[in-house]
Amino acid sequence: MHIGKKYKESAALVEKTKLYDPDEAVALVCQTAKAKFDETIELHIRLGVDSRHADQQVRGAIVLPNGTGKTVRTLVFARGDKATAAQEAGADYVGAEDLAAKIQGGWFDFDVVIATPDMMGVIGRLGKVLGPKGLMPNPKAGTVTPDVARAVKEAKAGKIEYRLDKTNIIHCPIGKASFGPDKINENFQALIGAVIKAKPAAAKGQYIKSCVLASTMGPGIKINYAKLS
Repeated sequence: MHIGKKYKESAALVEKTKLYDPDEAVALVCQTAKAKFDETIELHIRLGVDSRHADQQVRGAIVLPNGTGKTVRTLVFARGDKATAAQEAGADYVGAEDLAAKIQGGWFDFDVVIATPDMMGVIGRLGKVLGPKGLMPNPKAGTVTPDVARAVKEAKAGKIEYRLDKTNIIHCPIGKASFGPDKINENFQALIGAVIKAKPAAAKGQYIKSCVLASTMGPGIKINYAKLS
């Protein structure tokens, strides 16, 4: 594998075995983002739970204080007044069966799907295509709601969903390198706080096993998780 010069320069700034304090790690991740584009800063948290058990699931959503820096395209399943409210709130696509058919045909030009509870019958059959992409609306994430206008505004403001993958890791974007350390740190603290709060009662032993920050093209920076919980 060819390792680029910029990556080598970034990697040289990071001590592989060191556990950095959160503030230090955030400052360093902004320093290691050397690509020509505005890199996304991501947080990867490995938890001491078993996602195969329903009572150990960790899932939720949070509006990051400084947003994600990404333009979010929202699609809303709603009818009547709710559809009008979604449009007025700035939804990119609003519809019902017409949108469901389009998605079944392989169209995915959107980032977040929101639905009113009465539309679940229409989108229920989309589970197979939306589920694997993490796009299926869910009441826990606030994307199945009667208040679609609020959900659209929150999504546009930088609401992110966090959930465990099969290996018990949460992967989330927490902003762009151009935000600078202060804003990234605020987003980091908000997300970590939400994940700690979401600790299931059934979780035993150490909850946060590891925590790594990385920019799109940069090396992973390990965080001293003892300072988090």
